[in-house]
Amino acid sequence: MEWSKTTCGAPHRRLRPHPHLYEINTWPWLDALSRRHGRSLTLGGVPDAQWDALAALGIDLVYLMGIWRRSPLGREIARSNALMFPEYDRARPRWQMSDVVGSAYSIAAYEPDPRIGSWADVDAVREKLHARGMQLVVDFIPNHTGFDHRWMHDQPARYVSAPADVAGRDPSAFRMVALPSGERRFVACGRDPYFPPWTDVAQLDHFNDDTRAAIIGELRTIAQHADGARCDMAMLALTDVFGRTWGSLVHAPAPATEFWSDARAAVPGFTLIAEVYWDLESRLQQLGLDFTYDKRLYDRLVHEAARDVRAHLVADDAFQRRSARFIENHDEPRSVVAFGDRVRAAAVAVSTLQGLRFYHDGQFEGRRARLPVQLGVMPDEPVDEGLLAFYRRLLAIVDSAPFHDGEWRLLHISPAGDDSHENVVAWRWHDDHAGTALRIVVVNLGDGPAQGRVALAGDLPADGETLTFEDLLDGQRYSWPRVTLDTDGGLYVRLERGGAHIFAVGR
Repeated sequence: MEWSKTTCGAPHRRLRPHPHLYEINTWPWLDALSRRHGRSLTLGGVPDAQWDALAALGIDLVYLMGIWRRSPLGREIARSNALMFPEYDRARPRWQMSDVVGSAYSIAAYEPDPRIGSWADVDAVREKLHARGMQLVVDFIPNHTGFDHRWMHDQPARYVSAPADVAGRDPSAFRMVALPSGERRFVACGRDPYFPPWTDVAQLDHFNDDTRAAIIGELRTIAQHADGARCDMAMLALTDVFGRTWGSLVHAPAPATEFWSDARAAVPGFTLIAEVYWDLESRLQQLGLDFTYDKRLYDRLVHEAARDVRAHLVADDAFQRRSARFIENHDEPRSVVAFGDRVRAAAVAVSTLQGLRFYHDGQFEGRRARLPVQLGVMPDEPVDEGLLAFYRRLLAIVDSAPFHDGEWRLLHISPAGDDSHENVVAWRWHDDHAGTALRIVVVNLGDGPAQGRVALAGDLPADGETLTFEDLLDGQRYSWPRVTLDTDGGLYVRLERGGAHIFAVGR
């Protein structure tokens, strides 16, 4: 096993080229474990069997979402905002006010919430993950804090604020804060410029050098206890994005360097995963973030045609290798709801592409309720045993060397009697390090059955008159004469709606 060092000297295993990440919504996950075991558990009390199970699935990164101390004021806002109640109702009918624990992204401090545990608990979990060949990922939230973060009173200039008359023109976008000096400040609520403000968080000023230094200081602290961070709304810290959103309210000139280049330099060897949208993924990769969300692929898998997915996958390989592929996370609907009976094809797709493969707690079991980040209790839902068995088989397949050490290439699909081949997308992994292993992935992303021919010229073994294609998903084996594969346009496939193949090719 190959090990390297983080900036703080803690050893961790070097990541595979296409690592697997598993996200856990920590507060409700601990609540569910506590109810199962009949006692209140913090991170330090999580049974080792939980970490063993993730290691057995081939997980490389365990992302514990929401471990930081939550803002008490943010909790009160979450409990009093009636606009949120329908979302709570959908996720957990008959919810109680005590179930609303406040947003995981409205934090009072970068220290573990008492409900989650202590720094010692976090460090102990990290050691257990390392012992199993896994690494720990936590949240980093550079855009905002809770309104009751200590900086609000100690260093109020670190936040964006407005004159009273400006705040009065849009009162929902600001919150009046009384400082110890007796001064009143109208501090801006954090926001994505395309959506209403987040009323439970205060906007940090990224044009303030002291603010930037303080945020990066928090990142250094995080790096002493974890191996990586999921960087919340990372594009909001880009200089031009911040300037367009807040330039009329900040008084300092734009910084000479980008925040993310400074952050990257501060924590070399620490994995940075960017939540990013608006086609800014490549910029953040260039600034040094290791992986960037591929939300566009997700949207295309859900809403668009297979040709759009195919067009997306012709992007530069270096970009694709640093893309985080998912069909579910805490911000998106549950995948069985979003994809319905196409969920298996979508899962095969994101699990066999280049890049970071991102999974979410409850995805394998077929959970249907998306839990708002303000809730701390999961609804009870039955396990879809068939889907769980499918994921276990899929993860065992993609844990193997060809899907990490091999070379990936998109494959051409030609017609086989009709135009349904337009709904089929295929690619292959070719690994010379594993006895010239060849894996062919074919997925039907359409709304009905589809057939086509997969061109394999140049990829097939050099010898053998007959080749065997074993579908690793269901164990079925198919034999094809080489001459047929060479002269009839390639491998014939026919898939039902939501179907997929992962073929191992042999002689």
